[in-house]
Amino acid sequence: MNRITIDLSDETVNALKMPAEEVGTALRMAAAVKLYELGRLSSGAAAALAGVARITFLEKLADYGVDTFNLSEEQLAKETRLA
Repeated sequence: MNRITIDLSDETVNALKMPAEEVGTALRMAAAVKLYELGRLSSGAAAALAGVARITFLEKLADYGVDTFNLSEEQLAKETRLA
């Protein structure tokens, strides 16, 4: 398993307006959503990155303004194989 560490200033953490303990989880979800939106990760892989169940990840997409099923033919075929 790989570990990535990100140093954030107190200003950045404060700007997020959430407890510092929740920042890592929020950043993982945001990264997972964006990578899914860009087609770099399947919904299953993105859910794993976010640390949530696939159905939970799919439900969270709307919170980020990302269409759950706005997939290309290639992405749809990949998602179908993973289901």
